[in-house]
Amino acid sequence: MEFAELIKTPRADNVILHRPFYPLVEGTLCLTGHHLIFSSRRQDNVEELWLLHSNIDSIEKRFLGSLGTIIIKCKDLRIIQLDIPGMEESLNIASSIEALSTLDSITLMYPFFYRPMFEVIEDGWHSFLPEQEFELLSSVTNEWRLSYVNKDFSICPSYPPIVTVPKSIDDESLCKVATFRHGGRFPVLSYYHKKNGMVMMRSSQPLTGTNGRRCKEDEKLINATLRAGKRGYIIDTRSLNIAQQARAKGGGFEQEAHYPQWRRIHKSIERYNILQESLIKLVEACNDQSHNMDRWLSKLEASNWLTHIKEILTTACLAAQCIDREGASVLVHGTEGTDSTLQVTSLAQIILDPRCRTIRGFEALVEREWLQAGHPFQLRCAQSAYSNSKQKWEAPVFLLFLDCVWQILRQFPCSFEFNYHFLIMLFEHSYASQFGTFLGNNENERCKLKLPQKTMSLWSWVNRPEELSRFKNPLFEANSLVIWPSVAPQSLQLWEGVFLRWNRSSKFLDESYEEMINIIKYNKELQVKVNMLRRQLAELETDDSAQDDGMPESP
Repeated sequence: MEFAELIKTPRADNVILHRPFYPLVEGTLCLTGHHLIFSSRRQDNVEELWLLHSNIDSIEKRFLGSLGTIIIKCKDLRIIQLDIPGMEESLNIASSIEALSTLDSITLMYPFFYRPMFEVIEDGWHSFLPEQEFELLSSVTNEWRLSYVNKDFSICPSYPPIVTVPKSIDDESLCKVATFRHGGRFPVLSYYHKKNGMVMMRSSQPLTGTNGRRCKEDEKLINATLRAGKRGYIIDTRSLNIAQQARAKGGGFEQEAHYPQWRRIHKSIERYNILQESLIKLVEACNDQSHNMDRWLSKLEASNWLTHIKEILTTACLAAQCIDREGASVLVHGTEGTDSTLQVTSLAQIILDPRCRTIRGFEALVEREWLQAGHPFQLRCAQSAYSNSKQKWEAPVFLLFLDCVWQILRQFPCSFEFNYHFLIMLFEHSYASQFGTFLGNNENERCKLKLPQKTMSLWSWVNRPEELSRFKNPLFEANSLVIWPSVAPQSLQLWEGVFLRWNRSSKFLDESYEEMINIIKYNKELQVKVNMLRRQLAELETDDSAQDDGMPESP
């Protein structure tokens, strides 16, 4: 398909652009296969707006005489308005934007056409390979191995080709366990706690069904993670009621009789359309400027967004507590093991592991626990808060995870190497990007699409020194301790950096942030001077004492 077929009117002049916090600008609008480009072409100050079609969530058309207005609502939650003279031009441009922003084929998306303008120092597709992660693990324990049982994705289509499993379990057993777990997602290692050797594993639900089916290989696999005389915890991210209902459909949960060393805990975390509705309600509340205080608070509460944050953080803290304080290993799963499971396992690691609070450590976590673990980004992030078409599979699962990380970062502002701009950047790229990192639903699909060969990795761009400097937290001081966030309702706040950034100017926040950076920089300069003066003083004292020693004693 040629993009030109979808572009009826490639250019319109005398278009007026309305944007939050900017004065109206008149200029030229151009449509390309992947971008909407607006240029002011003013002599005094040329302004340009480049908007990816894939970032467009929905558009609205209005007409007043021959003037057409197109309101574009984006997946990054911003809203822009274009006033276009001429009804035919307006209709043509609106229909082109609608067609170009809803392309079905992944291979027609911009990452397949994007050519970087920067020098590629590091190939991000090879930055966080399972073998590299396993090297770190094997330096502290020899009880685990890499399994290539899924190398052709035939055992589990949503798992990567390489997984980490107990050394005592062979590949033949893994194949049997895969038939007993939903979607073939057998238990694999998620995290090893160096402090006490406890582990966190993740999987999907067991297919026990109403007949109470069992699998001895499955029991042996998860028991292989237990120390002698120790118990483990199975954290099921569904309520007991939903888990019991799943049995009627062939799913279920681990029976106490077959897993006597494991205690099962149910923690209800919502999913799918409930989360999508929550996001829609929250964004609607944030965009409504006509609120009085009561109405705003009641709309914020009705969205249930902060309730979901609390549920996820509480469950992650529970998993971390079992590992660090109880000295017990943990298995986490829900139904498929691709959504709430990953929220819990990745947040628990941020609480427990200082490495995950560094920039590269966090990138490795996203790669390992989200991309390689099979979170279906293509399905979940197909639409954002403004979409008119309500599909079943969209859900802001990854955005909720990032929001939870921001809540912890806010409570521990010196313990993270990255700042909130880093988290916002990941949110934006998960919904629309020039990079191929978040395309596809799992490693199997990415492999078939040949993304590493045909697209650029997000990490190749982020990890360049000039980009990294924007994402570094000036307050960071490495903290090797476990950090325990408060999940009390009064400790959780609305993430203004995402939900209010297009409604409220961040000018004063940006200025205060700049001032903070300047103070820290000045403090470091003073510290260098202090150290230099101390050295000089020490040298003078040494010289004085040497002279005193060399002087003859007075008679």
